[in-house]
Amino acid sequence: MTFDVEQVDSVLRTTRAVRRRLDLERPVPDEIILQCIDLAEQAPSGANIASRRWLVIRDVEVKAKVAELYRMAGGANIIQAAQQLKGTGSHREHTAASSAYLAQNMERVPALVIPTIWGEHDGSGCPGLFDSVIQSAWSFCLALRARGLGTAWTTMIFGKREELIDILGIPKGVTPIVLLPVAWTIGTDFKPTARRPAAQITWFDHWGHTNAQPYHGDILASQPGVTVEVNVEAPQQRLWDLISDVTLPARFSDEFQGAEWLDGDGARFVGRNRIGDRQWETTSHVVACEAPRLFAWNVSDAEQPSAQWRFELDRVGDSTRLRQCMTMGPGLSGTTRAMQQDPDNARQILAARRATLRRNMELTIQGIKQLAESEK
Repeated sequence: MTFDVEQVDSVLRTTRAVRRRLDLERPVPDEIILQCIDLAEQAPSGANIASRRWLVIRDVEVKAKVAELYRMAGGANIIQAAQQLKGTGSHREHTAASSAYLAQNMERVPALVIPTIWGEHDGSGCPGLFDSVIQSAWSFCLALRARGLGTAWTTMIFGKREELIDILGIPKGVTPIVLLPVAWTIGTDFKPTARRPAAQITWFDHWGHTNAQPYHGDILASQPGVTVEVNVEAPQQRLWDLISDVTLPARFSDEFQGAEWLDGDGARFVGRNRIGDRQWETTSHVVACEAPRLFAWNVSDAEQPSAQWRFELDRVGDSTRLRQCMTMGPGLSGTTRAMQQDPDNARQILAARRATLRRNMELTIQGIKQLAESEK
C-alpha cells in the first residue's frame, strides 16, 4: 500500500488544540466518534493487553456537572486571568482567552470524551498504564482532525479526580487519563505552529550532543556540537542583560579567559582561550542579537565559521530556560583539523573536545543562573 505522505504529514503538522473554533451548535454523530475510537484502539499497548476504556459524555446534565467541576478545578482561575490579560498585549493573552472560552463553554461542547485504562499508577515506571493509553488518545485526536473535527488535550479536571469519578461512576482501579472536548471545527485551515528544528532538540549517543546536519558517514560534515540548558527563576530581560555581555563567561569557564569588543561597533570581539599550557585568541562576529531571546556569534569567519555559538532564552511558565549551544564548522578549527589529520581517532578526539566544551558550558550557564537568581 502506498500512502500519500504529504496528506499524512499535513494531519500531523496541523492537529492543534482547538477551543474557540469548536462548533458548539453542530451535532457530532456517534458513528464518527466510534470510528475514531476504533482507529485509536489500533495503537500499541503494553503486553498487548486491551485495558483501555472510553467514556463518551453527551447527557446535558452530566456535561453540566463535569463543566462545573472543570471550573472548580482551575477553569474559573483561567477565566479570571484572561479577563485581567485582555488588551494588555501580553504573550499569554491569546492562550488565556482561548482556554477561558473552553472553560466558559465546556457544557456546550457536543461530546466530552475521556479515555481511561484499567490500572492505577504506582510510580514503579513499569509499562502497561499511561504508556499504554497516551498514544491511543493522541491517535483519536489525529483521527478527529482527519475528519474535520477538533479537540483540546485537557487534564486540569483531574485536580478534582475523586469528584469526577463519583459523577461518572468510574469504578475503583480505573484511571481516567485526559478530557477531550469533541466538536466539528469552524473551518479546517489550521496551520503548523513554530517549533524548534529537530536538529536543535535531538541528541546523538550522549545527552546534549547535536549534529547540525544529517550524518552520512562523515563526522565533520554533520557539524557536531553541544547544547546545555537550565531553567532559571528569573525574568527573561534580566538574563538577556547577562548573556549579551561577551565578557561574562570568563567569570565561570575554565577555558574562556576573557573578551574585548573590536572597533567599538558591537559587531566583533576578540576572545582569549586557554586549555592547560595552550593559549589562543579568536575573533568572533555577532550574527544575531534579538533581545530578549537570542544572542549568537560565529568564530573566525562570519560566513564560514570554525564554530557557531549562541545563547537562547525561552519563557517556561514563570521561569526562563537558558540554553547555550555550540556547533563546529563548517570552517576548520583546531579540533576539526586534528580529526582530519588523524581519522582513525577522529571519534575519540571529538568525544574529548565535546567533554571539555560541555563542562565549561555547564559551568557558564550554572554561573549565569546563580547570578540571575541572586539579583531577586
